[in-house]
Amino acid sequence: MTILREGALQLSLPRGVQGKRFDDRDHGLSHCMKAVDFVVEEPDRVLFIEFKDPDHPGADPSSRSTFMNELVSGGRDDDLVRKYRDSFIYRWAEKAAEKPIGYCVLIAARRLDEAMLLVRTEELKRRLPVEGPPSGAWKRPIAFGCGVFNLETWNKHLPQYRVTRLAP
Repeated sequence: MTILREGALQLSLPRGVQGKRFDDRDHGLSHCMKAVDFVVEEPDRVLFIEFKDPDHPGADPSSRSTFMNELVSGGRDDDLVRKYRDSFIYRWAEKAAEKPIGYCVLIAARRLDEAMLLVRTEELKRRLPVEGPPSGAWKRPIAFGCGVFNLETWNKHLPQYRVTRLAP
């Protein structure tokens, strides 16, 4: 089993699934490109995974409040979209973007209910854009789907990729 860690959050990958930290110094282009935290390779698809942890035990309460207000108002959407697009371009340039790619965003915040998560998911789908242009000019989608989750909904909908919070 492979374990990937981002701060106080730990992602467990099942046997046979490869994953790596993507947003690290090996990326080499952090001065001009953003990156998702992890790239997970399944046999027939790839997942780009981004973690945000406003409920981190060491988080400053005012920073947590600012982050959540920005998130709920859509002020974090551009950053999430850019992380996906830049990672997609990077992988495309590596000739590693042949499998369908999905985007999973974990916002580890108890305050996020399912209605807020649905709004953020729909906005992310629109802004990537997952569907492509109305003309149908794209021969394949930029992503086969995306979702925004809190810890509870992540572990409910993605039980094979269990996320746990490490003790402080």
